[in-house]
Amino acid sequence: MTRVVVTGGSGKLGRAVVREFVEHGYDVVNLDRVPSPDAPAEAVFIRTDLTDYGQVLNCLIGVDDRYDHVDAVVHLAAVPAPGQVPDVALITNNVTSSINVFHAARAAGIKNVVWASSETLLGIPMGEFHPPYIPVDEEFAVRPQSSYSLGKAVEEEMARHFTRWDPSLKMIGLRFSNVMDVADYDGFPWDRDPEKKSFNLWSYIDSRDGAQAVRKAVESDLTGFEAFIIASPDTVMEAPTIEFVERYIPDIERRSEIDGVSSLLSSEKARELLGYAPQYSWRDGR
Repeated sequence: MTRVVVTGGSGKLGRAVVREFVEHGYDVVNLDRVPSPDAPAEAVFIRTDLTDYGQVLNCLIGVDDRYDHVDAVVHLAAVPAPGQVPDVALITNNVTSSINVFHAARAAGIKNVVWASSETLLGIPMGEFHPPYIPVDEEFAVRPQSSYSLGKAVEEEMARHFTRWDPSLKMIGLRFSNVMDVADYDGFPWDRDPEKKSFNLWSYIDSRDGAQAVRKAVESDLTGFEAFIIASPDTVMEAPTIEFVERYIPDIERRSEIDGVSSLLSSEKARELLGYAPQYSWRDGR
């Protein structure tokens, strides 16, 4: 594996992913509308409109004298959350970009595709509906609650069929929790306003650990479609997690003991199948 294309490599998670691959000896191409403010000198930037299939296909085949092949694609580019643009505009942009990347990768003969799915498929934001049990894992059917998460559900369904058509293809959807950089930790912990972070069960993921998960997914020898929850093992709170469970979701089924400040989003599948081993916590980075 030598060259990885990262779409959305100028975003919060994207910048960490580009650095992760460069630091591990990969050639990296960032496809985005704007360049990264802190990109490694080794990374190639190609200004790309991912809603234009022709541009995406061109970038996955090779661009003039910049590069002539691609070994893997990491697709992160998207409107990152509901409410930032009108609902239909959001799902149109995100799903169009994803089908363009998936289809162009297939046309270019690329068998290794990893993309950003979302924790929102798990019944988040929590409100009238919530996950059927805790800790949450990947074993129940997705339950999107917004145009954003509906788009992610469509992407996962597309990936299932792409891999059915070609069993040698690997497509891994990483259901990232709320991505945080070190600079975000100045506002931690959130015990003063726990309800504000109840929408995703007080979970998060450090961008550096998210980048590690992406690299491990690219390097894995899995085939077919797989989805993985990627979250930090702790919460954004200082108080024990069980206090918030008993206050906000006392009637939810508990499938294991809730110890200390442990996350209610389980990343055990990613640990077992990808070797995901988170290294960073807001508790160390303030």
